[in-house]
Amino acid sequence: MSQPNVPLIGAGNPRRAARESLSSAAARKVERPAPLRQAVYEALLDLIVNRTLKPGQHLVEIELAEHLGVSRQPVREALQRLQTEGWVDLRPAQGAFVHTPTDEEADQLLSVRNVLETYSAKLAAQHATPEDVEQLEKLQNEGVAALKAKDVERVVAANAALHTFITQLSGNTVLAEMIATVDRRVRWYYAPLALTRGKDAWNEHADIIAAINEGDAERASLLMGRHTERTRTAYHEHRDASQSK
Repeated sequence: MSQPNVPLIGAGNPRRAARESLSSAAARKVERPAPLRQAVYEALLDLIVNRTLKPGQHLVEIELAEHLGVSRQPVREALQRLQTEGWVDLRPAQGAFVHTPTDEEADQLLSVRNVLETYSAKLAAQHATPEDVEQLEKLQNEGVAALKAKDVERVVAANAALHTFITQLSGNTVLAEMIATVDRRVRWYYAPLALTRGKDAWNEHADIIAAINEGDAERASLLMGRHTERTRTAYHEHRDASQSK
């Protein structure tokens, strides 16, 4: 029995061509809404990290949608994603709330940060050039200026930029990726401490930069370990003081 003449999709293997055609169509279908979903997710996450939306705060979909100028659907999707990542708590019959970190969560994250960044500083001291040190000093000056202006958001951004650059100087891609995964959460924990911890923190940064400049890997590692441990201690002291009020 003769087969009907069916036009082939593209040249070569018809089945492969059909799969490629389907994949292309599916990709176009997914790409259209993806940028909006991602933009809403990023906007809400930034509001949480900089503590415009505070831990424990009720998140009302319609209010967030109006604030961002979007419909409720991408907000709902973003909240579900944020819940999966631990930034938001979805409570039955109550709604969504910004997650309030426990002492154990904070301690675990800041302890991991201590280990990663201590090693990062050690490697940075082994690889940094005079130009790299000059850039570190520029980042240091930006942080000190932000601190004098008492601009919390700017201080947090400068602190993150300085630590990120030290990580880049390590030359270890895997280490940089691991630190990047905890960066936003570290900034979230650091925001309430930015001013009270500020002067001491930036003095400690100056000492770390000096050790990196001298190529003293062991001292850079030791100073970074002390620095991140003091931040961890300061976070717990701040939390204890807040809870006792």
